[in-house]
Amino acid sequence: MRHALALAQRALGATAPNPAVGCVIVSAEGRVVGRGFTQKGGRPHAEAMALAEAGEAARGATAYVTLEPCAHQGATPPCANALIEAGVARVVAALEDPDPRVSGKGISMLWDAGVLVATGVLEDEAAALNAGFFLRVTQNRPLVTLKIAQSLDGKTATVSGQSKWITGPEARRFAHLLRARHDAILVGIETALADDPELTCRIAGLEDRSPLRVVLDTRLRLPRTSKLVATAKQTPTLVFTTVDGHLADAEVIKTARDARGRPEIGAVLKELARRGITRLLVEGGAGVHAAFLDRGLADRLEVFQSPLVLGASGKSAVDALATLDLDEAHRFALRDRLALGADVLESFSHVPS
Repeated sequence: MRHALALAQRALGATAPNPAVGCVIVSAEGRVVGRGFTQKGGRPHAEAMALAEAGEAARGATAYVTLEPCAHQGATPPCANALIEAGVARVVAALEDPDPRVSGKGISMLWDAGVLVATGVLEDEAAALNAGFFLRVTQNRPLVTLKIAQSLDGKTATVSGQSKWITGPEARRFAHLLRARHDAILVGIETALADDPELTCRIAGLEDRSPLRVVLDTRLRLPRTSKLVATAKQTPTLVFTTVDGHLADAEVIKTARDARGRPEIGAVLKELARRGITRLLVEGGAGVHAAFLDRGLADRLEVFQSPLVLGASGKSAVDALATLDLDEAHRFALRDRLALGADVLESFSHVPS
């Protein structure tokens, strides 16, 4: 199952609106005869890929799958049927699919055909990997990860606004890998104006994994000459605003306002989920980070910390929050720590109150 999870992780950022699934088929003699993961755009599914590799060796084998095999006819036939027809004797699924079109039906179909089924193997790890898919199905929003690059004292730029580069080349390359693992990337208009970013994945071999680009732009100030607008034909760009207007090849969406007159975060996430987005990476700036935190809509933090001290006059990673007391503070648990050259990446998950 760990092998299957590793395969599934390779598909993150490329399968929306479908989950990223891994499948490993092991013969009765204990030999791996088939491997597969969900392909770009969500098809073929992991089971189909693994069965194609296994061929006749799948008969009597055990299939380890990170999510319950689907039981409905979509763009591809049901994976539960494919496993049955291939003669698989046993299926081990990490967890049940929450999609109401599946949700237990795939497991029942396998049992009815005489295939042994076991579930709950590495369930927590599998749930964490596809948390974005589950949130889209159950809460009508994507998983939200805030990405922050900061100094030791929590600053993202000098008082003059200079922020290139707080982190070193190793950390910046990993940040591009994060982009490749997400379906969409979001910034606020202040970041878009200050940095004129491309928000693409610039890792050799993963250029086609650049996510959908999203800008929160209350008064539609994004220039037509910006890289985000100028390259919108090649890499789609959505601009959420509260006024009427258009921006060449970028798609402009007028949306509801929050109490401060800005695009309402909940409405933005609902629209992204409607478009199939399951994983959203938020790269700033400080006001945007604060807006997600205030709404309790930040599920994970990816914090790149550089061994610099910029002092009190530097710009903070997060603007002032509405939280008043310590017991109301947003709490996160450390999931992982990774050294990247001189920098350190710390990954956190939100701890529900």
